[in-house]
Amino acid sequence: MTAQRLYEQLKTFQESKGYFFNDDKDMTLALLDSLLVNKERLGYMACPCRLASGDYEADKDMLCPCTYRAPDVAEYGACFCGLYVSRAWLDGSIPRVTVPERRPPEKVLAGLGL
Repeated sequence: MTAQRLYEQLKTFQESKGYFFNDDKDMTLALLDSLLVNKERLGYMACPCRLASGDYEADKDMLCPCTYRAPDVAEYGACFCGLYVSRAWLDGSIPRVTVPERRPPEKVLAGLGL
């Protein structure tokens, strides 16, 4: 599987749910490639923007699309990674801002082995 193939497989399905890929295709493909690397390394597509613990149950909230995507996109128009965005974000009717981390600190620390 390549990042381009994953992009093509997910695009229509995600768009039907109101989620769009970021229009920076180089960044989008790099994020999708990182998801594929995580799948190969961990056995699941952990968010490439967060540190996975390697424990599926502990990382379940950050399987892409993560638990935080919907509230991030609803509030900011983009997910934490910027992989998924809203139509309003794409057409520029809302500002493009940095999305803060919603993942609880204890889960972030678990990714660091702490």
